[in-house]
Amino acid sequence: MNRTDNHILKCRCGSQRKRMPAELLRSGIVLLIVALVITACHVKEKRYNEQVLPAEIMTSEQAEEFAVEAPPLTEGIFPCSECHSELEPNPTRRELDWHEEVTSIFDHDKENRWCLDCHDLINRDSLRLASGKLLGFDESYKLCGQCHGEKLRDWRVGVHGKRIGQWNGQKHYLLCVHCHNPHAPKFEPMTPEPPPLPQKMSN
Repeated sequence: MNRTDNHILKCRCGSQRKRMPAELLRSGIVLLIVALVITACHVKEKRYNEQVLPAEIMTSEQAEEFAVEAPPLTEGIFPCSECHSELEPNPTRRELDWHEEVTSIFDHDKENRWCLDCHDLINRDSLRLASGKLLGFDESYKLCGQCHGEKLRDWRVGVHGKRIGQWNGQKHYLLCVHCHNPHAPKFEPMTPEPPPLPQKMSN
């Protein structure tokens, strides 16, 4: 087999075979190296997580189950069915004539979303995933995680949100709604306080 140029290999029998362009070969090698590095990182991360994360997080069947604090529901507003059971369900998106405490502040992708994107039409005491699965209000983190997956990931491992309890034992997770208003989750800008004044030393 003789090399005739960068792209053609010629065999002794006279047949020619196209040679893989050098640039394509280099690209393939680079992709292979990247794939190996990514695989190695995932293996390393998995080993690290197995060593430092609580067992309840590493168990796949329990990965979605966390001990959470009770959701901060407004007093007197839950169960929702106390009022809604008397009303005819209406799935049509519209301006509401009630719930002014929500409509007056609602700012959660309001151009595209409304109540029934999160609340179930029939069972008003439940939240609802996009899949149709119903959730209790104590599982609202799953609802938030539908759109904010990276925050849910960080919340699970304790780098976003707040957990209380034992560092190496039972923990309770504060829900997203303990810090963020679900109807207007973005924090308002805060004005920093002035620095403290130095105290005069008395003689």
